[in-house]
Amino acid sequence: MPKIADEVTVKQVHIKDDFWSEIQNRIINVVIPFQEHVLNDEVEGVAKSHAIENFRIAAGLSTGEFYGMVFQDSDVAKWLEGVAYSLTVKPDAALEKRADDIIYIIEKAQQPDGYLNTYFTIKEPEHRWQNLQECHELYCAGHMMEAAVAYYQATGKDKLLHVMERMADHIISRFGEGKERGIPGHQEVEIGLMKLYRVTGKEKYKDMARFFLEERGKNPNYFYEEKQKRGWIHFGQYGMDPLDTKYAQVYKPIYEQDKAVGHAVRATYMYTAMADLAGEDNDEKLYQACKRLWNNIVNQRMYLTGGIGSTTDGEAFSEDYDLPNDMAYAETCASIAMVFFAKRMLNIEADGTYADIMERELYNGAISGIQLDGKRYFYVNPLEVQPGISGKVFGYRHVLPERPGWYECACCPTNLVRLMTSLSAYAWSEGKDTIYSHLFMGQEADLEKAKIQVESRYPWEGKVVYHVSPKQSDFTLAIHIPGYIKIKEHHLQVTINGEPVCIEDAIRKGYLYINQIWREGDTIEITFDMPVREVYANNKVRDDEGCVALMRGPIVYCFEGVDNDGDVQSLRIPENVKAEAVLCKEGKLSGNMLLKVDGYRIHTSDALYSEERPTKEKETLTAIPYYAWANRGENQMRVWMHELS
Repeated sequence: MPKIADEVTVKQVHIKDDFWSEIQNRIINVVIPFQEHVLNDEVEGVAKSHAIENFRIAAGLSTGEFYGMVFQDSDVAKWLEGVAYSLTVKPDAALEKRADDIIYIIEKAQQPDGYLNTYFTIKEPEHRWQNLQECHELYCAGHMMEAAVAYYQATGKDKLLHVMERMADHIISRFGEGKERGIPGHQEVEIGLMKLYRVTGKEKYKDMARFFLEERGKNPNYFYEEKQKRGWIHFGQYGMDPLDTKYAQVYKPIYEQDKAVGHAVRATYMYTAMADLAGEDNDEKLYQACKRLWNNIVNQRMYLTGGIGSTTDGEAFSEDYDLPNDMAYAETCASIAMVFFAKRMLNIEADGTYADIMERELYNGAISGIQLDGKRYFYVNPLEVQPGISGKVFGYRHVLPERPGWYECACCPTNLVRLMTSLSAYAWSEGKDTIYSHLFMGQEADLEKAKIQVESRYPWEGKVVYHVSPKQSDFTLAIHIPGYIKIKEHHLQVTINGEPVCIEDAIRKGYLYINQIWREGDTIEITFDMPVREVYANNKVRDDEGCVALMRGPIVYCFEGVDNDGDVQSLRIPENVKAEAVLCKEGKLSGNMLLKVDGYRIHTSDALYSEERPTKEKETLTAIPYYAWANRGENQMRVWMHELS
């Protein structure tokens, strides 16, 4: 299937949205400076980073020892990528100068042969490229390639781009047909190489990405053979098992894979690159492989919030329908990776199911990873928390009831920065004859065929208005209508210049297609009701049996103890629930739409076990957006609530 559309760059679109602009401004004004201080070890009370100092040492500009994870370089790369996007949103000469200074250090750290990795340059130069499974050289390279491309596109400065071209050329000189048939232990470089290919036009980078993808699984024992050859491991007794071929997604070639297995982030980064390549090369076989993997994730292995990777054992996918709420892993990076995957699939096919998942991740699974003030972060995103157990008891220690300030493995905080500052890239795609609008975000888009201004009250109100200023008169505008919106049930109405449009036949695969001769000032208004919806899990999801979850618009809701007398466990939701959306006007949740729910509280005997039947008492319950939980101290939280018939 040929690619239907190309990416729209961050520079082409400016977000002007009550919901997302606030988040972007917080990222730019608070989070980026805060993370810069963390990366420079200037923030007391958080885990040490040392990431920028590692580059200084590798560059010979400082002395000392390497500190941190073997992939510590990637934190700097993701932060730089986020800085690049932020400069398109809000130009900042001082920030750009500081980024230039860091890029200067990175350039100095590059070795004469093009190699760039501070861990091996400082600590183990004799072990370069000997432990692809564990040591993340290719992963770090991929992230820095993405940063280089973003910085070049944002500023026009090509120093980092040339650095990463040299690194990519170094990689090509070592791996490929007739060379070392290596593959990344942690997939990512494939994404970076594809971006490098697009910005340079050099086919060799795309060819290298294809090699890494297609080589995967041809020899399932590659990592075992690598380990036997080198005779050393990086992580000691905790080293990865090279015989666990599913964990590393090497159990069979990518074209034959149909189950999402192993480390969730590695898998979805790989799927993102597969979809990217499939679209670029019109590779139908590869696209069908992507579809099989996508369907397995979203239909059997994804939480309601968009979280993926249900087990802490390897930060991995488990089995179909194994989705425990209080032991969930659901890494923030995995939700971010699903946004990447969804967007690449949308560039191939305008299928609303891809846009629905992208929306779900953005409004729930991704932003739940960051505190409302921008200074604390979740690595793990559970759907149920019990203080005293979560974060403390064996099996639950990964499930923290409050966000820490930083992590020793700080992949998620910087990943959030680059996603939130590049939001505009996910809102549109543009094809030969069609402009695709994927998200109901307020924005101004300067596209090839038209300038389009979008006014939006989403996600709190069902009203979105498109103002079109055409650059050519004949094109199709395809607007994604979220899958939960039913034409009659939610009173979906569309008008063009005030005139109603018959939409039943105009919606195909979740997109409303408008084809007309466009004139300056043409206005499309979309309105729909946003009632509270009851959601039920498949009965194969044993943890959600007898439970119900509440959604309104794209937002998943949860119940916290702080709003419900401390005890969420005793609450029950009646069938055919009556709930009212209420705007919070004070406190940390100000500006968020809360739900007031007619429910019950169950009272039991004080005995551990009793023959006394529990009693119920009517009570008005409060639910908050899932992404906003854990901002008001440690307390109980649940998404899935027991239903009372």
